[in-house]
Amino acid sequence: MASVDRDVVALVDDALHSKLLGCLRERGWKLHRAANTDELAALFERQDFHAGLLQLQRAGNSKLYDLVGRQQSLQWIALMDHAFWRPTPQHRNFLAGVYDFHTLPVDQDRLSVSLGHAWGKGRLLKQPPPRPDTLEQHGIVGNSPAMLAFCQALRKASKADAPVLIGGESGTGKELAAHAIHNMSARGTKAFVAVNCGALPPHLIQSELFGHEKGAFTGAHQRKIGRLEAAQGGTLFLDEIADLPLNLQATLLRVLQDKVIERLGSSQPIQLDIRIIAASHINLQEAVAKGHFREDLYYRLNVINLTAPPLRDRQGDVELLAQALLERFSREASGKVKGFTQQALRAMSQYSWPGNVRELSNRIRQGVVMAERPYLTPDDLGMERRASSTSHPTLDGARAKAELDAIRSALRRCQHNVSEAARELGVSRATLYRLLERHALCAPQKGKATREPA
Repeated sequence: MASVDRDVVALVDDALHSKLLGCLRERGWKLHRAANTDELAALFERQDFHAGLLQLQRAGNSKLYDLVGRQQSLQWIALMDHAFWRPTPQHRNFLAGVYDFHTLPVDQDRLSVSLGHAWGKGRLLKQPPPRPDTLEQHGIVGNSPAMLAFCQALRKASKADAPVLIGGESGTGKELAAHAIHNMSARGTKAFVAVNCGALPPHLIQSELFGHEKGAFTGAHQRKIGRLEAAQGGTLFLDEIADLPLNLQATLLRVLQDKVIERLGSSQPIQLDIRIIAASHINLQEAVAKGHFREDLYYRLNVINLTAPPLRDRQGDVELLAQALLERFSREASGKVKGFTQQALRAMSQYSWPGNVRELSNRIRQGVVMAERPYLTPDDLGMERRASSTSHPTLDGARAKAELDAIRSALRRCQHNVSEAARELGVSRATLYRLLERHALCAPQKGKATREPA
């Protein structure tokens, strides 16, 4: 049976390309050679790759490091010639995130095996297993039962052109949910206008919502279209509706009933065709009971009632969300961050997330900006590294702890000699270096012990 060509991108010089071309072709690899960063960028524009070869003595400019992180799933194998290569901080940062490295001249059989592993991993990362039918195309990520039920409710709400009231704690993604309802609805091609009722200055609320004519009041130098009118044909999202003053609540109620507004300074009625979606982190029923919110407006808005689940109730979604956010923010930082250490994943899964998805997003963005290494640690995220003594151990956590203990023990027995420790553990030296990085352990230098970051 003929072997199937597997594409590999290679940034190598002419001499190395000639040596690699024949041997890799015989083993079923199709080599796409780039002589410089411009040619590498052109190759990336034409197709995706799962594995790549990079001759490190040629890697000396910042443009290259922007390029190597462009395809997130691409697994790089570094080819190093010790006669010419001297590590720089950029080189070290890159090496910490590569799949494997080989010294020159290469062992062709070993390189082919290493390429096979790298290509397989890259393909899996590029084509993740299918997930349940969520709303990822609308930015909503999650496979938990709570999130799947919420997504189903959003779909149902999108089919009915009726007011929607979305409850839920701060940071749970209520505006994202409103966007999803709008995008899936018959109004999806029209405007989506968001108004944060709590952020509007009291003296400008009417002007912001209804607009005004030139000369309607001091400072009104020209006509202004209000938010209600701007949403014509589409959806108006009123965030933190509970912060709307009582007198404006009465005005909004009339608008919902009559579907007519007038700009300030005008007596000309404007017929509205909009859908209202409102949201609040405050329990509006309690606000009604306390006299802080109009009961008639509450029932007018509360035709379809949805509640965005807090992150602590979304079993298993934290890691999915974290990976999705990391991919987005890592692209902004030229792909220098590749993933999370096991300690970071464990800390995130055991944290209660009082700020919900917004807090998770902020912590990961800060970590990507401030990180010194390719894998984010709990310290990068501003979180405690140690698991809570009251938390229940997980199977993944137990495996990670056993792996970490085995590495530490082997290094101690081998007096922190990485090569000897790798042989004792039954892995290659490159694999042990990757494990050290994954567990946030610094590679030992001569005369120095392996340590964890403070």
